[in-house]
Amino acid sequence: MIAPSKPAVMLVDGYNIIGAHPKFQDLRDNEGLEEARRALIELLTNYSAYQNYETDIVFDAHYQERPGSRTPVTQHLAVAYTHFNQTADSYIERSCALFFREDIRRFEKRMIVATSDRAQWMTAVGYGAEWMSAPALIQAAQASGNQAKKHRRRDKQSKKRFLSSSLDASVQSKLARMREDLLNRGS
Repeated sequence: MIAPSKPAVMLVDGYNIIGAHPKFQDLRDNEGLEEARRALIELLTNYSAYQNYETDIVFDAHYQERPGSRTPVTQHLAVAYTHFNQTADSYIERSCALFFREDIRRFEKRMIVATSDRAQWMTAVGYGAEWMSAPALIQAAQASGNQAKKHRRRDKQSKKRFLSSSLDASVQSKLARMREDLLNRGS
């Protein structure tokens, strides 16, 4: 099994990923933007936990007159909506600048920016971040999900391999006593 990589702080341009991948485009067009956001959050929640990433999915809210927000979903993932008149691009650029200038985490973690916006990824790389395209992010998230499923299946199969694992606790206890009695008689 492929081991998760070095911990990272990952910033994801949410609407860019939704708009750049057919699966999310289809959800957005047929079931609405909320459903596309939910599916992206679900996919990245599992991926972030598996990879031990601190992930922020950033969505533009700059056409809505409300303050920005950042809501933790799990210990590994948060969803951020930008302030009025702020784009996800400017949020990500500012986060990159602050990370590489002031954030102590920069010494132990890398930063990854996930977007297919060429100007955005060039800016992020200019700050020192790594870049991941929308297709690469989706592929990596799906691959890690498949690896985790295989690992869980393997664990379940190995536990079920022995007859004793299918017996209830009282029967296992009786068998253990019988085994002990047999060993004591043989000594």
